Amino acid sequence: MSRALSDIPTAVLVLADGTTIWGHGAGATGHKVGELCFNTAMTGYQEVMTDPSYASQIVTFTFPHIGNVGCNSEDIEATTAYALGCVMREPITTASNYRSMTSFDSWLQSNGLIGISGVDTRALTHLVRDKGAPTAVLAHAPDGVFDLEDLKAIAKKWPGLEGMDLAKDVWGSQTSTWDQTLWDIENGYGQLMSTRKHVVAIDYGIKRNILRNLASTGSRVTVVPGNTSYEAIVALDPDGIFLSNGPGDPAATGAYAVPVIRQLIASGLPMFGICLGHQMLALAIGGSTYKMPQGHRGANHPVQELETGKVEITSMNHGFAVNASSLPEHVSETHVSLFDGSNCGLKLKHNKVFSVQHHPEASPGPQDSFYLFDRFMQMMG
Repeated sequence: MSRALSDIPTAVLVLADGTTIWGHGAGATGHKVGELCFNTAMTGYQEVMTDPSYASQIVTFTFPHIGNVGCNSEDIEATTAYALGCVMREPITTASNYRSMTSFDSWLQSNGLIGISGVDTRALTHLVRDKGAPTAVLAHAPDGVFDLEDLKAIAKKWPGLEGMDLAKDVWGSQTSTWDQTLWDIENGYGQLMSTRKHVVAIDYGIKRNILRNLASTGSRVTVVPGNTSYEAIVALDPDGIFLSNGPGDPAATGAYAVPVIRQLIASGLPMFGICLGHQMLALAIGGSTYKMPQGHRGANHPVQELETGKVEITSMNHGFAVNASSLPEHVSETHVSLFDGSNCGLKLKHNKVFSVQHHPEASPGPQDSFYLFDRFMQMMG
């Protein structure tokens, strides 16, 4: 007996070990290869898919209903969607939200992203948690015809994220300025009207909501590409330096970024880093980083500030981490993950320099860590 057309799988997820998972396709057609990870956020799928830190990754959403509120032009973190695609439990339903401008399916297609639904995402998450983040190929073909052996070969050939410098593929190519402030339900995004300090943000894959948080503190923000020289940065006469998030292996990007960060530390300028910026700051002061088995990705990660004992619920997106035991004596560990005890923050004892692993800009996620942007402003005097 032939199956109904709706029962024919039109998408497949093939892991490097040969595991084959069938489902129904959404978004663009074709295939993409990268690292398979999972994200535990219940909201913010547009922000997740446009976060440059997800470059070369396929995102498994643990929340079963993705796409219900549709998509709009405001909830994006970059001009390009950097994730490769997504894995979902339930099919994308008709959008129901007053801000929706298009369906998630159409948005995926227009951004060249592949989706697969009908997958047991709980079992897939257990696999990633227990065995580590695997290489995978996600493919979508409306006729359901796939060359599985070819897809397996593609998955096996992909080298993995260790040693990859992906920041250079996602940062802006030109120096630019930013004056948009945080969104509110009545007025949308605001605009900075008066400035207190000048921040140079080094872009390794920066998210827009980071820039909005900086502007909302009263900072005039200049964004420079991640390979900008020390001389060019100080020529802008900044009051403080921001080291952004970004994708890939911090040791690989650090080959050219770390020497500049060291010079900036020596200059005495206040400095604030997050995510990849946090990791490269650790490398610059003599620490080391390592590849995590499955990483931290979601909007519900508890982090404790050691000095106060305060626990913050945070957003995270990282597959590499700082080795706390590698930090030298002139550096203090400031935050730790309450999931696994991994390092989530540091500060220099004799410089106005600090960083965190989590994403205080909360896009998507809770706003418990917004205070860090104010702390940076106060540090600049």
